[in-house]
Formats: sequence, C-alpha cells, structure tokens
Amino acid sequence: MMENRIYQMIALSQKARGLVAGEFACKKAVLEKTAKLVIVATDASNNTKKLFGDKSSYRQIPCVEWGTKEKLGNILGKEPRAVIAIVDTNFAAKISQMMSEQMKQ
Repeated sequence: MMENRIYQMIALSQKARGLVAGEFACKKAVLEKTAKLVIVATDASNNTKKLFGDKSSYRQIPCVEWGTKEKLGNILGKEPRAVIAIVDTNFAAKISQMMSEQMKQ
C-alpha cells in the first residue's frame, strides 16, 4: 500500500515538474546540485548504482535504491528508467519520509 502511495507521489512530482528522469539528466542535476533526492532502481546496473551513490554522497544529496526500472518508467509514462532525481525540496522531503516509513514496516 505504501509503495503505491510513493509511486503516486513520484508521478505527482513529475506533473509539477519537480523531477528529472534518465541517467544524463539526473547526472546533470546532481553535478549542478539541483537534485534534492536521487532514486536508483534496484535492478539498475552496479556501475549506475556506484556512479550515483558516489556523486550524490560527495555532494551530500540523499541517494536511495528503490523500485524497478520498469515501474519507475511506467509511473512516469516513459521507457524504463534506472534513475530519477527529485529537484523539488518539498517533494523530496515527503518521498524520503514515505520511503523511510515503508522500510520500518
């Protein structure tokens, strides 16, 4: 149930133009420090996970592994996406809070 609410919040943030999707756009957002939360799909390649984990931690941007490429792409109405970056502060805080609540269950 909480997983569906998180996907809905991600979709809502896309409609509000509060996220970028895809490796190149997300990498640019991380490097420019506009990303507030980076979400990497659990089935992304190890290179992708390491790349975004390292770049995010160096810039003190939270980075989490969550969801699958297929589900992340579907919720955005696009092809499968390995990485999305939330650039809106409020959406990032809410999604991060919801993910931590889900992990506690």
